[in-house]
Amino acid sequence: MCPCMLEIKDLYVCYVSTTGFFKKIKHVVKAVDGVSLQVERGCTLGLVGESGSGKSTVGKAVVRLVTARSGDIFFNGTHISSKTNREFFPYRKKIQMIFQDPFNSLNPRMNVESILMEPLDIHFKSWSRQQKHSRILALLDQVGLPHTSLSRYPHEFSGGQRQRIGIARALAVEPELLICDEPVSALDVSVQAQIVNLLMDLQKAFGLTYLFIAHDLAVVEHMSDVVAVMQRGRIVEQALAQDLYVAPKHPYTQKLLQSIPML
Repeated sequence: MCPCMLEIKDLYVCYVSTTGFFKKIKHVVKAVDGVSLQVERGCTLGLVGESGSGKSTVGKAVVRLVTARSGDIFFNGTHISSKTNREFFPYRKKIQMIFQDPFNSLNPRMNVESILMEPLDIHFKSWSRQQKHSRILALLDQVGLPHTSLSRYPHEFSGGQRQRIGIARALAVEPELLICDEPVSALDVSVQAQIVNLLMDLQKAFGLTYLFIAHDLAVVEHMSDVVAVMQRGRIVEQALAQDLYVAPKHPYTQKLLQSIPML
């Protein structure tokens, strides 16, 4: 087994709603309730569950889009959840996220060249303009988009093409780990397969590690080495993909598998 790249231990994330001038706590929801996971280097862990199960919150906690109440997150053996925002900055290059909705995750006022240039300007300040431009052209090649895309804006592309732009943006800074937060759920079924195949090809080409979040077990069946099933903020079952799809043990996992359409 490959060495562990991402390790999550006993993670808790709560959402708190308040009311009134003094922000009195009205309601507390445990979105993630003691989750522990390991993602091996070069492998894919599929994190699956229905909407509201807390799976996306796990991914967002890793990249600090939400704040964990408690728990530990390790990246390549380094305890990153204890770091300040300044100390965490170098890890933003190593851990990138692909979002569910490619339209809302892209700035509509920026063309493709600007979208892909932005992370390079932040993380590769010593690079020349020519180096960055060459990198952008290479990224377009990697995700299957023509170079003529550079001057176009997000609304000029299809949903699948926009997600390819989102993938290129995530790849721009040469990450080691990609958090894929339901990257195909907003796409047509035929396009979903294309994006999944693209992600698998990129993983082979660059040795990427994926935390692949989805609500559909069928989507992660062919690309996950290990599958973890979440329900109401907790992991209810975790197993090698080949075992889980053949002999699911938990009733909730069985229910999810039964919901897969039979062709």
